[in-house]
Amino acid sequence: MNTEQLADRLALWIRDKVLVAGCKGVVVGMSGGLDSSVLAVLCCRAFPQGTLGVLMPCYNSREDMEHALIVAGQFSILTKTVVLDAVFDTLLQALPGDRVEPGANQLAEANLKVRLRMLTLYYFANQLKYMVAGSGNRSELSVGYFTKYGDGGVDILPLGNLVKGQVRELAGFLGIPQQIIEKPPSAGLWEGQTDEGELGLSYEELDCYLITGQASTELREKIESMIAASSHKRLPPPVAGFQD
Repeated sequence: MNTEQLADRLALWIRDKVLVAGCKGVVVGMSGGLDSSVLAVLCCRAFPQGTLGVLMPCYNSREDMEHALIVAGQFSILTKTVVLDAVFDTLLQALPGDRVEPGANQLAEANLKVRLRMLTLYYFANQLKYMVAGSGNRSELSVGYFTKYGDGGVDILPLGNLVKGQVRELAGFLGIPQQIIEKPPSAGLWEGQTDEGELGLSYEELDCYLITGQASTELREKIESMIAASSHKRLPPPVAGFQD
């Protein structure tokens, strides 16, 4: 399947899933990054008049928001902007600030930002009778690089079977601006944060292992450990059984 066929099939898949669910369109968070930009354009192909891109800055860089607006403008995607800074600050003030271990608060606060975005997306989805599309790709999903009930809390994952490199190729075909394709992947959770820095390996290494199974012994063990440790994030909550 070539890239053009892939883009067409994904747009048709999105449209089918939404209509079968009895919904009218799609809500997608636009962060200015590669994955969300590709997803927004695919959703717009599926629902030209029924796609809402939501920008949800929460102490994000200005560049990320500018990139999101460039994509929205280029592809005529309707957008709403919801600034979450004050909501985030208010919630932090209401929560205890006890430090359990080094770095724990930073991670907890980062996940809080992502979960606030999930709430926002579902607010619009409920209003419009739309479905929430998530931008998670196979590389991130496989090792649990997403927030449970945050960016993992979505209705459909159109990019879920594509590794990062395949998403990048799709971006080139769709006409995503080169500055977005080339910038280091980041969730924008804190200043200087990058995906590969958090993962401790490159997407190229991860993609190669997922596609071919080839990696050094050390890298293979690292990836398999991440896959095993995050298995609960990819499954529905376990339900207790009853014994006689």
